[in-house]
Amino acid sequence: MAAYVARRLFFSVFVLWGAVTIIFVVLRLVPGDPAYIMLGPDADQAQVDALRAQLGLDHSLAQQYATYLVNVVHLDFGQSFRLNADSMSLVLQRVPATIQLATSALLLSLVIGLPLGVVAALRANTWVDRTISVFSLLGQSTPSFWLGIVMILVFARGLTLLPSAGSGSWAHLVLPTVTLALPFLAILVRLTRSGLLEVVHEGYVQTARAKGLAETAVILVHALRNALIPIVTVVGLQFGALLGGTVIVETVFAWPGVGRLLIDSIGRRDYGVVQASILLVAAIFVLINLLVDLLYGFLDPRVRLAGDR
Repeated sequence: MAAYVARRLFFSVFVLWGAVTIIFVVLRLVPGDPAYIMLGPDADQAQVDALRAQLGLDHSLAQQYATYLVNVVHLDFGQSFRLNADSMSLVLQRVPATIQLATSALLLSLVIGLPLGVVAALRANTWVDRTISVFSLLGQSTPSFWLGIVMILVFARGLTLLPSAGSGSWAHLVLPTVTLALPFLAILVRLTRSGLLEVVHEGYVQTARAKGLAETAVILVHALRNALIPIVTVVGLQFGALLGGTVIVETVFAWPGVGRLLIDSIGRRDYGVVQASILLVAAIFVLINLLVDLLYGFLDPRVRLAGDR
């Protein structure tokens, strides 16, 4: 198990380094002079040159990259020129709102998606299964930005049941949570159904039935436990996708999270905030996948034993 953990930690560090490098390269490939965009069209050339020197943009790319890596190690992303504050501090202030939204969407998906997937598997090839499959397919193929706008028009503007934007109460959380959760909920339903159908006819499940166990115990204790192994992996990956999806949802619903801050900062070329936001989301994504890998090894001894070889 120790070798398995060490290998996963090594790959996690490598992935983080790759994310840091990609952030640096992509931001430098975006057309336009960041110093000129930050200062605006009224700035003269002397001001632009001074800001470029302050940002280190007058150095070679190799020098900028080396300085950037050192700063990342020290979690130093500089000051936000737009908000006149430490970039990482600004991002950390928005993290709780994003985590709250993503966690709410994940819990909603699990509470609804797992039972629906079990029901679809137990009623396979019936009208119940077909109905659930149709709705899950629609949910998976519906764009989040379109769904968010429709929900605002229906529940906020039309029925006036819920607020359309902002935060501060549970009511503000409902529409963005449902919008963010629906695609993942649909994936979870289909994955649970297919996973349960694969194991429900296995020998150990038939043995449990032969022992006289109740069908509920057979499904929940024996079949579903083994069907959850691939689901756990997907849940971890999808939680990272939920964090990425908050960029769109937070913008639509004016939710004060990292995603909305990132969009605003990209438009203003606020390099420090953009780098801090993306790197923090990448770090959370890598951490979640590391935890999922460890949990996967715990659930499936074959994975753990293979990692120790």
